[in-house]
Amino acid sequence: MPTTALAPRIGANTCREGGPVGTVRSVRSTDSLLASRIAAGDERALAEVFDALGGAVFASAVHVLGNRCSAQDVVQEVFVDFWCHPQRYDASLGTLRTYLTVCARHRAHDALRSELRRVGRERRHEQLTPQQRQPSPPEQVAEAEVACAVRNAVLQLPPSQREVVELAYFRGLSYRDVARETGVPEGTAKSRVRLALARLETLLDRQMLEPS
Repeated sequence: MPTTALAPRIGANTCREGGPVGTVRSVRSTDSLLASRIAAGDERALAEVFDALGGAVFASAVHVLGNRCSAQDVVQEVFVDFWCHPQRYDASLGTLRTYLTVCARHRAHDALRSELRRVGRERRHEQLTPQQRQPSPPEQVAEAEVACAVRNAVLQLPPSQREVVELAYFRGLSYRDVARETGVPEGTAKSRVRLALARLETLLDRQMLEPS
């Protein structure tokens, strides 16, 4: 049965508010006879099966996926597969209802695993992908020039100021740790850092304005 013929039935029976609603007809043929009719290309037989069991198949898929739209896709796949391969159903092993609902659960679990793998790939990609783009070659040159200018400016600071700047900004120490390392009061360490920053601002401004 073409999927275009099956889709309206699935949509009508499974997409209404309040859960799947289907017209459950009395199945006049036995399950094996229905399967035989479908194998012979009888679309009416597939319609009978869908009308009788579409709601149960949908409920099985929703129970696994928890999503009505995803479950509807599973229902479509189950009935299309049954139309294409009716010989897979063995009436001696159980009813057609059992067979189709089990197929729905299996397909729903496959869909769920596929979605989990997709989410996992996206998360790994986010973790492995740097948040910031790589700078272009001109940007890298400019950054290198700025870094060189900063190093040169730091070297021009008085020793006491250069020491606190290196400790606070190059090694990431707190003012308290800087004071401990240099053996001066914390207030003195803060003052030296402020003086050093003011001096660096002047030195860097002058270096950036000088022609190369």
